[in-house]
Amino acid sequence: MTFHEAEAGLVEHYTALVRLAYLTLPPSLSRHRRVLTAHGLVQRALPGFQLRKSAPRVPAQRPGPARLGPERLGPAWVRERVLRAALAYERRPRRWPKSLPPPRALRPMLPVVWGLRLFPRAGGREEIALGQALSGLSADVRAAFVLSRADELPDAQVRALLEAAGAGRPDRSLRVARQLDAPAVAAAQTLLRSAEFNACSVQTRPTDLLRRRQRYRLAGAVAAVVAVGALVLTATGSAPDQRLAPPAVGQVTAAGLVRAPRTEWADTSRVDFTAWPPRGGRAEDRGLLDRALATWSRPPRGTRISRTPGTFTGPPPYGTQLLYAGEVDGDAVVLLHDGLRTVRYSEPLSPGGHATLDFARTDSSDVTTAAALVVSRTHGVARYLTAPWIAASATRDLLRPNAPARPVRVSTEGITEPLRSPAPPGPSASSPSASGSATSSPAPSGPCASWPALQLRSSARIVEQDTFLITDLGGLVPTHLTHTPLPGGAAPTRQPHEATGTAALASWARTACHLAGLPEGVRAVDVWDFAGHPLPERAGRAVWSCVRADTWHGPGEVTVRFTAPGAAPREVARERATAACSRFGPQVLASADWRARSGHTYLLAAGSRAVAGIEVAGAVRASQKGRVLAVRAPAGVRAQVSARLAGGGTLAEVGRSAED
Repeated sequence: MTFHEAEAGLVEHYTALVRLAYLTLPPSLSRHRRVLTAHGLVQRALPGFQLRKSAPRVPAQRPGPARLGPERLGPAWVRERVLRAALAYERRPRRWPKSLPPPRALRPMLPVVWGLRLFPRAGGREEIALGQALSGLSADVRAAFVLSRADELPDAQVRALLEAAGAGRPDRSLRVARQLDAPAVAAAQTLLRSAEFNACSVQTRPTDLLRRRQRYRLAGAVAAVVAVGALVLTATGSAPDQRLAPPAVGQVTAAGLVRAPRTEWADTSRVDFTAWPPRGGRAEDRGLLDRALATWSRPPRGTRISRTPGTFTGPPPYGTQLLYAGEVDGDAVVLLHDGLRTVRYSEPLSPGGHATLDFARTDSSDVTTAAALVVSRTHGVARYLTAPWIAASATRDLLRPNAPARPVRVSTEGITEPLRSPAPPGPSASSPSASGSATSSPAPSGPCASWPALQLRSSARIVEQDTFLITDLGGLVPTHLTHTPLPGGAAPTRQPHEATGTAALASWARTACHLAGLPEGVRAVDVWDFAGHPLPERAGRAVWSCVRADTWHGPGEVTVRFTAPGAAPREVARERATAACSRFGPQVLASADWRARSGHTYLLAAGSRAVAGIEVAGAVRASQKGRVLAVRAPAGVRAQVSARLAGGGTLAEVGRSAED
């Protein structure tokens, strides 16, 4: 194969090669750096050549796997070189200092971009979820996922490419990649080819212009100081240790804060915290903003600091954005966002108090999860700063699904009137007996007698008007509430909806008090009614619900609740750090004991839509086709319940591994 043939193959498959490199590179790189590095790795994949009339030949291949097929001397050869470079990008020599980037990151590489930032276009909710899932995998698995799903290569060819590129365990990488998207192959293929993962279709934005100007001025000042120091040393003959040192780079100041235009939220494809304009009566108060930034950089003694799990509390980076600065409930409050975190700084207006810093992770936010921030919380009430795209606000009690929502007064700055916070966490608040009924009109008694939620409607300027619910779980960012109904007809197994319909509100009335046991830092909670069936002895219809809480830093928490007619919902299973009940783990199985009015006890089990049969082993043995099983059993019997899936394979109960 000549150099020109290799170049033609690279140009023909350039977009796919750049996508492969972009997704294989470590997600710790910024999107701008990953875009440029991916293009550089692909462009460097061509072999070296000399400028002469005769076309040079590609060097002979070293011994290795020969399973790449007839494409071995064509595009696959270039693909192998790109994949090898991407997998080796973050490898370090044995004694290489960990504080330094890997050697390949220090090597100069074209293309180079000055004065602009490049990043792929922002995608929808599903694309963001897929991107987060890929970022948690190893480079080998990400490469196997792209090769098998986006490029649609046969498994044998994927294994051969991974082995030839230096992957350690290609079989395991391909198996993990297959498990990731097995329930939604077509969706994964479509998402991988979308703009979110296309590093050849990018948007551009300028770098921080104020920061650039400050650097130029600093460089000029440093040059002047060095020149003066050289003259002084020349004149006085000073020793080297008496030379003048250049000044240190200062921290971020009010002048360097990013301020989004007031109407950017209506003219951008990225509707999140980056589209919030600065609001508040003290948005121009540089003294307040500098104090907030200085406290964030080096909190003085006495500063009260809180953070949600997985949130870094380091100093503000250049490019930090101002969201709000004003006075609320006796405090001066500043809200800042740096792309990964949202920070609330507050200081009392009266002398003698201490400042407060609250950190929350808010990367990959969207229309709903960036819809509001808690700007103040005092004496059991909270005020929210709503996003500029919120057209209407109301409040409703989740435990009273039939009661209408009450409109909420919102100031011109976007701050709501004081709204009562939900019940504080506690054993009684999260116990089944505290849960409300979906149809009963009397209010539940006890600590969890109500659960306020904020009902927001988005503006038609950004999307077809949509109404959604959020609630305060004690953090800076409210939690988005969704509902996935019982599957019926041709409906997909997993498709969350906004929790504003009649069935959704009824389901949340049974579940709302469960929120009291969740920690801060929960991004969204979905209630999935995955099964419903008649109970034995004509006792009515039971509903099985999977409540999934997704955190901003990744791991999710799942609980399965069983609701029988006339009884409070009962938690029957719990599992942490799991993909169950999400789009990446759409199959679920659970079991529960149930006592009929006759006094007989039953072991009940139910599964999601793909369950074709349920088996019980141990003290009780039974087998039943379909998604539901009911068998007479002694109370408190220990049994192992498993399910057969329609597409093959088995499924264990939530909270139990396959080895239990």
